[in-house]
Amino acid sequence: MQTAESQSVNAACWSCGSAAPAGKAWCDACGKVQAPSEGVDYFTVFGLPRKLRIDLPALERNFYRMSRKLHPDLYAQASPEERQWSLDQTSLLNDAYRTLKDPIARTEYLLRLEGIQIEAGRSEEGKPKDSRVPPDLLEEVFELNMQLEEMRMNRKMGEDDPQLRADLEKARTQFEGQLAAVDSSLESLWTRWDTTIDNDTCEPETDKIKDEIVALLDRRRYIRNLVRDVNEALET
Repeated sequence: MQTAESQSVNAACWSCGSAAPAGKAWCDACGKVQAPSEGVDYFTVFGLPRKLRIDLPALERNFYRMSRKLHPDLYAQASPEERQWSLDQTSLLNDAYRTLKDPIARTEYLLRLEGIQIEAGRSEEGKPKDSRVPPDLLEEVFELNMQLEEMRMNRKMGEDDPQLRADLEKARTQFEGQLAAVDSSLESLWTRWDTTIDNDTCEPETDKIKDEIVALLDRRRYIRNLVRDVNEALET
């Protein structure tokens, strides 16, 4: 029996020798489970192009169909290699589905495939943070931080300021609206990206789109964290 390494190199089914495309979890000819291909990406797992808009119901259907076909119980009487491969393929499938079904995780993953790392820093408490304040939000963020600090002090002293609470709730609504606007802009960029893939657009245009997506993701992360901070301050 061939090893996972030799299978990846030969790109052929270890059992019947038929062509086994990289990323294919089982052989179409004989139905045998295959070892995961080295470096296979999540889009390939589902046979999808590297696009940002996905048919989510179809993705879910394929996930459950593939999960049933790869379920380790089906390989209880198989060889040790096949049992391990079924576990490996199931783990890969779960990771791929969890990433691709979430639009933001899918976007960040595709950027990583394109060589762009999206890093969210961590505070001492382990929470995400981003110190890059969007220039147009400087004034709002300064005022919000003052209100948050005042709310924290009031809570420590067991006091409650209805007007301050109302101001924070208003700020939360405003930031949630800005978050929705960012998501809308991201959706437009997803469409533009997918169009470049369909049309095999030149690299400068795709680079421009990637830069715009990164900027929006940074903004989204910052605003999301502001909403989180307001929610925490308003908790009683």
